[in-house]
Amino acid sequence: MTEKTTFTPWIRLKLGAAALIFAFALLLMLAVEGAITLGQGLAAAVAVLVGVLLLPVERWTRGPAKTEEVPVTREMRDLSYASLMAAMPDPAILLDRRMVVLANNTRATALLPSLKTGEALSLAMRTPEVIDALRASADGQARMVEYVERVPVERWIEAHVTQTPDDSGITLLVLRDMTRVRRAERMRVDFVANASHELRTPLASLLGFVETLQGPARNDVAARDRFLEIMRTQATRMARLIDDLLSLSRIEQRQHLHPETPVDLGNVARHVADALVPLADDREVEILRNFPAGPVMVRGDRDELIRLVENLVENGIKYGRAGGKVELAISVALAQGSGVDEVRLSVRDDGPGIPPEHLPRLTERFYRVDAAHSREKGGTGLGLALVKHIAARHRARLSIESPPNEGARFTVVFERLREADDMALTA
Repeated sequence: MTEKTTFTPWIRLKLGAAALIFAFALLLMLAVEGAITLGQGLAAAVAVLVGVLLLPVERWTRGPAKTEEVPVTREMRDLSYASLMAAMPDPAILLDRRMVVLANNTRATALLPSLKTGEALSLAMRTPEVIDALRASADGQARMVEYVERVPVERWIEAHVTQTPDDSGITLLVLRDMTRVRRAERMRVDFVANASHELRTPLASLLGFVETLQGPARNDVAARDRFLEIMRTQATRMARLIDDLLSLSRIEQRQHLHPETPVDLGNVARHVADALVPLADDREVEILRNFPAGPVMVRGDRDELIRLVENLVENGIKYGRAGGKVELAISVALAQGSGVDEVRLSVRDDGPGIPPEHLPRLTERFYRVDAAHSREKGGTGLGLALVKHIAARHRARLSIESPPNEGARFTVVFERLREADDMALTA
């Protein structure tokens, strides 16, 4: 009599795992190629494993071949569910036909703190769009809905609903946080709109003056000179805007390429302070300098660091108090607990300060506390965005403080380059 191998329920779990790996690889390939979304691929791969777990298993014994149903115990199934959920990269919840939670991963618990196994999903989630999609999934069709949570913070969530292709009624709900994607899309739309507006305004002004010079002011020498000066100012503003846009684009492209060249930050600060004396004199502003006597070395790109310091000091001169002071200071301190020397570059003005509701958005592109006042002073709305991105590329931290009626202080904290590190880099 032929001896045949005995397959246990654990073998079935292994077969299910193998099926999942194969299905996951295939579906992930389709997702990368754009045939399906990644969320749909994950959901379908999980459905394959759940389906395998629910199939009857044949056990072969010695003697005449016979088929016997071997039930998978609840403990075995719970174990496989838990392992499956833990492997999911997004919050995932497995539900029965009554929408009772069979299993979930820790990411789902983090998103829905009141979620509990054995309880109805509706006790933890009351989003109508998701509940409707779960009910509609009884027809076997995968569904995707997106909803927005407003509390405690605004978040965009994409819910993928997939039911197993059998009569078990088991459904997988995968929740993907799309907040960063949606915010990036909104920022891109806002950026295009703002850039178009910033360019359209001076262009309209230029066209208007050209028409005037071709018409009524054709022979008016005084008017012509005045209009040409205004046109020069508007053209300079457009050129600066385009220059800032190109600089921002270049810095963003190299965001993860951290500069390693030794740069004397004190020398950079002195260079910028000297260059901005004429602008400060126009507003009768005094630039106070507070630097260490010797070199203050950091890893960096000298041109970008000049741009960073220049933007901060120029803002202090333009938006601080006319006839006031702008302090440009550099200090070195031992960072608490880390044992790493830090270099703090700060710029402080004595102007009216910045209302607290504006502080979180100051580094956004084209964001202005007072748009009309900023344009009047030649600002492009990109200066602090450049500062933020340059600081990030240099592994530095930017902080902004503005107590009411006490001016504003901008601080950028760098890691100090020690002498031994400097020698190693220049060797």
